[in-house]
Amino acid sequence: MHGRHTPRRRAGVRRTLAASAPLVAASLALACTPCAAGAQPPPRAVSVQIDSSRPGRVVAHHFLGLSFEAAALSRIASFGERGDLVTLLRSLGPGVLRFGGVTADQNVGWTDAATPAPSWASSTIGPQDLQALGVLARRTGWSVLLTVGMAHYEPLAAAREVAAAHHALGTHLLAVEIGNEPDAYGRHGFRPLPWLAQGYDEEVGFYREAIAALTPGVPIAGPDVSGSGLFAAWGEAEALAQQPALLTGHHYPLGCASVPPPAIPTLLSANTRHRESGSLHAYMHVAKVNRIPLRIDESNSVSCGGVAGISNTFASALWAAGYIAETMAAGASGINLQGNPANCPGYTPLCASTPADLDAGRLSARPDWYGMLLTRSLVGTRPLRASLACGCSTTAPAPVPDLVAQPFIGPGRNLQIVLIDDEPPESAPLTATLHVGAGYGPARVLRMAAASPEATDGVTLGGRAVDAGGSWHPGRLEHVGTRAGVVTVPLAPSTAALVTVSPPSPPHRRTHR
Repeated sequence: MHGRHTPRRRAGVRRTLAASAPLVAASLALACTPCAAGAQPPPRAVSVQIDSSRPGRVVAHHFLGLSFEAAALSRIASFGERGDLVTLLRSLGPGVLRFGGVTADQNVGWTDAATPAPSWASSTIGPQDLQALGVLARRTGWSVLLTVGMAHYEPLAAAREVAAAHHALGTHLLAVEIGNEPDAYGRHGFRPLPWLAQGYDEEVGFYREAIAALTPGVPIAGPDVSGSGLFAAWGEAEALAQQPALLTGHHYPLGCASVPPPAIPTLLSANTRHRESGSLHAYMHVAKVNRIPLRIDESNSVSCGGVAGISNTFASALWAAGYIAETMAAGASGINLQGNPANCPGYTPLCASTPADLDAGRLSARPDWYGMLLTRSLVGTRPLRASLACGCSTTAPAPVPDLVAQPFIGPGRNLQIVLIDDEPPESAPLTATLHVGAGYGPARVLRMAAASPEATDGVTLGGRAVDAGGSWHPGRLEHVGTRAGVVTVPLAPSTAALVTVSPPSPPHRRTHR
């Protein structure tokens, strides 16, 4: 069965995905080089050298996204005609809604006129739900990545669900995933051990055959594994045998059952970012070798729904902004932050404060959302490489700041630099000296801040919060001068900023008659 089932891809979707295929990865500078012997740096001073000679892949049009459990599909779809989700999604720009999670396999069944609700399902999805989802997709311009269950082996039901999704969503159906975290089926008792990628591939072949019989040409994504550790085997097998339109996998930096338990300092540590860089490298290696784009289609701060006091805090916004910038720099085609609109204490970019708000579709922006808003203008830019070095003097100790500095270049030579200072609030302020090069005007600085990393509300971006209707508009942007190709930006600890520098506008010429 291996390698035979390769349905034709829809041309428009194929072009969209291929345009974001990673070929060049920009590096995210994560460490500050200590000063030479005999010299001491001033407190928290960093020099950022930007290399614009080798820009990476263009950040894809639908890079940003949200991920929900399949069990939430009916509710989320209904928000296309009530509540503020449409406004919220429009404020972020074009993106991808992914529906999957453990409930896609274990709890949610498909039902229609020809398919009775399965006995194992605690809830169902039907054609009317997908029609409502189509309304939401069309009103927002967002695409949909849909997961059909495979833990309960039902290829025909899955094929009918895909056919209904294609009818309801049309070109807004980005791709279909077959199974959620199928690498864990053996551990969870859905398949006999040993359960390997080869067994999954054979079953996917039968699913694809059933799907193609009803809806030829639907793009397939996968293998949607639980983490990068297995991707060398599972991702490579998927790429070779199935030739998917999109490779997918999950990432959670902290585990809910880890020892020691998850904590904010761990989430924001340079060691966590170093491990995330290695995880992205493992994912992107398979994607690059096989020339197939990759999407981190499910990610957030702590697995198992998150941990209150970490996942619902401003620390999660700092982490999200940094990880999004890193996935952009690595050449991924997108990322979906997982959320649950009914669980404000856990990880979720959007949630409803009360059951009444949830019923009405009144969602509020949580800290994660601000991390996404900070990076929305990077869509369409290209990542650049950067190197960091401590600024040196002879009077002060030599700190090594926990700093993210990732530059991007856009049309017209516009430079944007993501700066995230993950040091604790009691640290001294940081001064970042950005070597942007000659020919640039003053910098504009958009800051993301809150009272502390532990804050669960009061987050602002550009001095303003997302309003009650879901819109966000920055206040007055801060302007910083550029001298001899250098911009000096002060940055408080536990804050983030997006620095934008542009070439001066050409002088306006008057037309004399």
